[in-house]
Amino acid sequence: MDDTLVPGAWVRLPTQMDWGLGQVQSAVGARVTVNFEHAGKVLINTDVVALSVVDPSEE
Repeated sequence: MDDTLVPGAWVRLPTQMDWGLGQVQSAVGARVTVNFEHAGKVLINTDVVALSVVDPSEE
């Protein structure tokens, strides 16, 4: 499990850049719920899909 994927963390899904910036809502094991700007809430299995943690002030 990625210790940086905590509620409040900002992320992007590199394979879906059109979803925009996302904020982690919850993280339980490999199941991470993210609220994306253009896709809404999405449940991500981080064993299958990698999220990139970003600093929104650098976006």
